[in-house]
Amino acid sequence: MTVAAPTLGRLTEVELRKMTDTRAGRWLLGVVGLAAVALVIVNLTAAPREDRTVQDFLSSSQAGVAVLFPVIGILAVTGEWSQRTALTTFALVPDRRRVLTAKVAAGGVLCVIGLVVGLVCATLGHLVATVTDRSAGTWSIPPSVIASTLLAAVLAITIGLAFGTVLLNAPLAIVAYFMIPSLLGILSGLVSAMESTNRWINPGSVLEPLYTTGITGTEWARLGTAMAIWLVLPLLIGTIRVIRTEVH
Repeated sequence: MTVAAPTLGRLTEVELRKMTDTRAGRWLLGVVGLAAVALVIVNLTAAPREDRTVQDFLSSSQAGVAVLFPVIGILAVTGEWSQRTALTTFALVPDRRRVLTAKVAAGGVLCVIGLVVGLVCATLGHLVATVTDRSAGTWSIPPSVIASTLLAAVLAITIGLAFGTVLLNAPLAIVAYFMIPSLLGILSGLVSAMESTNRWINPGSVLEPLYTTGITGTEWARLGTAMAIWLVLPLLIGTIRVIRTEVH
């Protein structure tokens, strides 16, 4: 009797559950949700009146996504090795590329959920601001901004996945993910010649315009350059490593 291989949709569902149905995953998602609510409240109470548009509230609500979703991406990969589930996973699905594809797809689904939560928080924040006469903005958000906000979240979590595949060690990958961009920022502040280069290779700098009203051609070029360094190259190297690494 031949047993059919699980579909990509089924694998994505399993990987999404792995990301959310663990103690670390639940804590991280809880912090992201609390951060969304808290930052919307901060924007409502402390920001200038002209910065209390629904788009500004959405941008505030996504700060937790930008910071913590990459950690979820890292744990989604490294957890297979640290929790010794890789042997079972790859025994059930020998083609490891399908597993990695499912992890990326699950990250995308999680980003959509994060965006929906952000839109709800932004809407409620703007509603309170309107009722209390604290907002000068409209209710509209350009579809391009919603799309670019989702793109920023997907890129962020996929960078985390890429780091996880390269290092296969959660603490090391998390430290590297946060430390390298910080060092680049410090270096650009100390060495004037590095300032221009930092705008092209620092992931934090290139992702930031995606949350604004529009992104220019130069900013798209910077985004593509940085993603080639931080996402495409690590993911290619990491995929080769995951495929060839022996599971004990």
